[in-house]
Amino acid sequence: GAMSVDSITDLSDNASELLEALQLSHPHELGPRRSRGKKKPLSLNPISWQVPRIVDRCCSHLEAHGLQTVGIFRVGSSKKRVQQLREEFDRGLDVFLDEHQSVHDVAALLKEFLRDMPDPLIPRELYGAFLSTATMEGPAQLDTLQLLLFLLPPCHSDTLLRLLRFLSEVARHAESSWDPEGHEIPGNKMTVSNLATVFGPNILQKEKPGEKDAGALNFEDSAAIILVLQRLIEHHHSLFMVSPEMQCDILRRLFQTDPDVIEYLLRRK
Repeated sequence: GAMSVDSITDLSDNASELLEALQLSHPHELGPRRSRGKKKPLSLNPISWQVPRIVDRCCSHLEAHGLQTVGIFRVGSSKKRVQQLREEFDRGLDVFLDEHQSVHDVAALLKEFLRDMPDPLIPRELYGAFLSTATMEGPAQLDTLQLLLFLLPPCHSDTLLRLLRFLSEVARHAESSWDPEGHEIPGNKMTVSNLATVFGPNILQKEKPGEKDAGALNFEDSAAIILVLQRLIEHHHSLFMVSPEMQCDILRRLFQTDPDVIEYLLRRK
């Protein structure tokens, strides 16, 4: 989405970078749904929510129709239908996914898109840094992951958050449950570990697809990728929120160095 001429385009490059430092804070996305008419808190993210349409549409479709599908992401799909959907998105068409669309086709399309991105959701230059967190434990591991997430470009950060929220919801439906009448609701069997195994290599890529040795990961790297993505799925709510202390530190710096940015935030409010 475009910003108005009156807003961020008026600011210097330095100011834009400082604003981007706050872009992980999305209280309107992460907080509970608020009743109509209540005032939403101001998010300090001045940049529009940057998630590719194909990712958001696929996630929304699977959340609506695929959470009870056993083995979602593991069952085969129609290559022809997936290719057709992919071409429609590539042409910029407003693709509408409804209940008649195969869940497995949409799941395959989402995996393909993430696998074939020119630069993966977690950029390759951060591959080693993210994998190094696999050997850490407790708060140190989560603190390091959060600092690394702060380094992601806004589009990568927003898209990764959308995906992790979706994967968390899939994992929440992994086990079977029962409705009030006592009928069994089948689980999809996709635990956090299973999802991390499927999506990890698509999100954390050492080499570009098709390059020599691409996909030939050693056991240690494969295990680390799965563990890191598990942690991201399990803790995405806290990892993607900027602490009040960090927000205050940045705002103090902005007040001293870039008062125009403070004025912009106040205009938005």
